[in-house]
Amino acid sequence: MYASNELNFEDMLRIKLEVLRREHRDLDEAIHALEHSGRPDQLTLRRLKKQKLALKEQVVKLEDELIPDIIA
Repeated sequence: MYASNELNFEDMLRIKLEVLRREHRDLDEAIHALEHSGRPDQLTLRRLKKQKLALKEQVVKLEDELIPDIIA
């Protein structure tokens, strides 16, 4: 009765992964816009790039959880 409304663990990971990818793209666009705005604030740029890298690391971690290692 409740099973159709519940997400399994893998579905939750996939949703989280998509959210992180979207945030990563948004940061990439913000960085690009700031870099091409004339005189970009270097401190802000560094912070955004650091956030983007942290998101990328989270994305890779989730992808590794979702894609099992296949030993040939």
